[in-house]
Amino acid sequence: MATMGRASSGLQYPERFYAAASYVGFDGSTSPTKSKFSNSTALLLYTLYKQATIGPCNIPEPSTWKIVDHSKWASWKQLGNMSSTEAMRLFVKILEEEDPGWYSRASNSVVEPVIDVQTNHNSEVEPVLENGNSYPEIKTISTENGSQVTQDKDVVAEGFGSVVVYDEWIALPVSGQRPKARYEHGAAVVQDKLYIYGGNHNGRYLSDLLVLDLRSLAWSKIEAKAGAESSVTLSPCAGHSLIPWGNKLLSVAGHRKDSSEVIQVKTFDLQTSTWSDLKTYGKAPVSRGGQSVNLVGSSLIVFGGQDAKRTLLNDLHILDLETLTWDEIDAVGVPPSPRSDHTAAVHAERYLLIFGGGSHATCYNDLHVLDLQTMEWSRPTQLGEIPMPRAGHAGVTVGENWFIVGGGDNKSGVSETVVLNMSTLAWSVVTSVQGRIPVASEGLSLVVSSFNGEDVLVSFGGYNGRYNNDVYVLKPSHKSTVQPKSIESSIPDSVSTVQNVTNTPDVESELEASASLAEKKSKGDLISVLKAEREELESSLGKEKLQTLQLKQELGEAESRNSDLYKELQSVRGQLAAEQSRCFKLEVEVAELGQKLQTIGTLQKELELLQRQKAAAAEQAALNAKQRQSSGGVWGWLAGSPGQKEDDE
Repeated sequence: MATMGRASSGLQYPERFYAAASYVGFDGSTSPTKSKFSNSTALLLYTLYKQATIGPCNIPEPSTWKIVDHSKWASWKQLGNMSSTEAMRLFVKILEEEDPGWYSRASNSVVEPVIDVQTNHNSEVEPVLENGNSYPEIKTISTENGSQVTQDKDVVAEGFGSVVVYDEWIALPVSGQRPKARYEHGAAVVQDKLYIYGGNHNGRYLSDLLVLDLRSLAWSKIEAKAGAESSVTLSPCAGHSLIPWGNKLLSVAGHRKDSSEVIQVKTFDLQTSTWSDLKTYGKAPVSRGGQSVNLVGSSLIVFGGQDAKRTLLNDLHILDLETLTWDEIDAVGVPPSPRSDHTAAVHAERYLLIFGGGSHATCYNDLHVLDLQTMEWSRPTQLGEIPMPRAGHAGVTVGENWFIVGGGDNKSGVSETVVLNMSTLAWSVVTSVQGRIPVASEGLSLVVSSFNGEDVLVSFGGYNGRYNNDVYVLKPSHKSTVQPKSIESSIPDSVSTVQNVTNTPDVESELEASASLAEKKSKGDLISVLKAEREELESSLGKEKLQTLQLKQELGEAESRNSDLYKELQSVRGQLAAEQSRCFKLEVEVAELGQKLQTIGTLQKELELLQRQKAAAAEQAALNAKQRQSSGGVWGWLAGSPGQKEDDE
């Protein structure tokens, strides 16, 4: 019996863009929201609105004297031929990052379209016969977001361990408290448990930590706490990477509202359920989100991403988890262009592969390889049908194969699941989904688990016009995980001709036997090569560790010498201060003596002046006496003056 259910789909494009533009006030309405944004954000929103509603810049360049008009024109001009749909999505994405609650406030005056969803109860589907093969019985279920998916009947009945369909995505019927729908979250599998941390829901960053038991398919929320010796604060984040490391989870980088200047690394202890900050040394990379982080041995390799100012990056950094030291790598060759939301994988513990990602205006489908021994970038030739450009996809490795799921090009989600054989660099398609289901989303997560010795891909969340919280699984077939289909195109023509002409069972069995023998031989040679490379890497690692130990010893000795030199410097500084004090006293005494000498000189001049005055007075007195004597005249002579007599004598 079929019943009709109702589900709110949320505003789709372009209605969602027009609602966002009206909320900001670009449609001519009087909205106070513009003043909430910084000048750079408001300028970016303006240019995206123009690109979405008008197209490429079609106005003449204003005069440079008109600074505001010229800035608007230059920003619009830089968008080039960006499509209207892409500009709409970027406009909404930036608004959600700047104002997470805009949609809930704008929806008070927006009527969301409501669609009818067919929900089937007790739906019975007969086994389908195709080319004489019988396929398992299936049933149709309805997911939380209103989409319909097809599941194997046994999967519904028995859970994770009964995934018997190969190369098809199947939604798992989980129980417990389902996580909030999200994308750009972190995901990791440890001992049959899927951990989900943080993410983005409607522009709002999350900080919750949840776990799905992959055996019981039951969700539960972890009440995490800060460690006793740590003052770590769990700020909501998105676009980070979650890496399992022993009995811990490492949360690396990510966008935060209160982001720091450099990358933050936080650890979650799975035994004590506590968070703590990981103290690192060296020059840490600038804070970012949308980067790739890969674990190689005991080191984390961080590439690319986008910083808090929306600057795209293509730098390469390594964090040694033993010494907790950051090191920036200046590799030779041509690196990938700056990008974020790409995927990266490591092959044979030696090669780092980078695929896809996006800039502000375009998405990529290029493949770059970094040799971790020579630290040299290269761009090899890809075989098979190269996947379409995408960003926000997820990838995981199974053996030598790299499975890539989802992503989008700002127009639509990618429905194909592809696989790259990292030894031959040949692409092939694993499966393709129909309709808008979470595995055709941006910002989903993809991890690999195992059950009864078989690998199973597990996908969670994503955004494809709506936020998702469904869990999908895919069991890769033996053929997909060992030899991609596209390699068949590289088989020599002579072998292909023989296979087309000889159709007898005996010849086919012989060919299969010889192919199996060749495959085993090839595997044996590959294992030998990998063992030799592993021994070489272990030897190199031992040498590096020894060199690190020697450097630590030299560093300790240098620090000791520096301490002695510092003490000696302090002693010299003390002596110098004493000498400076003595010199100051001597300068004071010299100044006093100078003043005394100046006083003595003045006194000497005064003495000379007095002596001259005395001599002059004496001369004047003698002259006066002589004049008096001579003034007696005849009368003195007649009187017989003794003085005159003496003079005569």
